[in-house]
Amino acid sequence: MNITDPGIDRYILNLSLEAQLVESDQVLRDMEAYAKRHHFPIIGPLVGRFLRQLAIISSAKNIFEMGSGFGYSAIWFAGGMAEGGKIICTEGSLENKDMAMGYLKRAGVSDRVEFQVGDALEIIKNYPGPFDIILNDIDKEQYPEAFDVAIPRLKKGGIFITDNVLWSGRIFDAKPNEATKGILEFNRKLFESKAIFSSIIPIRDGLGIAVKHS
Repeated sequence: MNITDPGIDRYILNLSLEAQLVESDQVLRDMEAYAKRHHFPIIGPLVGRFLRQLAIISSAKNIFEMGSGFGYSAIWFAGGMAEGGKIICTEGSLENKDMAMGYLKRAGVSDRVEFQVGDALEIIKNYPGPFDIILNDIDKEQYPEAFDVAIPRLKKGGIFITDNVLWSGRIFDAKPNEATKGILEFNRKLFESKAIFSSIIPIRDGLGIAVKHS
């Protein structure tokens, strides 16, 4: 199902593509083209711009990405980070890491990134934080566990961002599969926790946003 009207998406996307942002724009366009050719899931430019805004608003200097793919979201974040900031990226594929580092270097932001290969849920346990922003975009079955390890590592006022929380409408399935069950359980945690204040932004595939207040 379409979360938002496709015409609205196209309108906002065209505005985005016409805007002159930074030198890394062509790198992002190349990454989007690669993702389209190879059916590689990325957050896309509509969500990317929102990530950059959140980095600017929060003056983020410490960001952790649980699931970084080939570096697309990291480039968006890097463009809005405070000077001296660092993004810790995680990815299960060494090939994707190598591709990411190539794009990050082209975009001129590789010095802001520490890239770890392995299980994001295990890697984050080596970093006590606190982080200004944590992005969650790993396997959907792992979303509830991602919540449990991420929230304690956010600073007070930190932002927890999660992609795909509306899951193309599969959240309404009468017999949800394991991935959908993971998202449903995660969304319940997102709104039941007293440590955060949460909302779901219905752009692209649904973006969960939580701010830690205790």
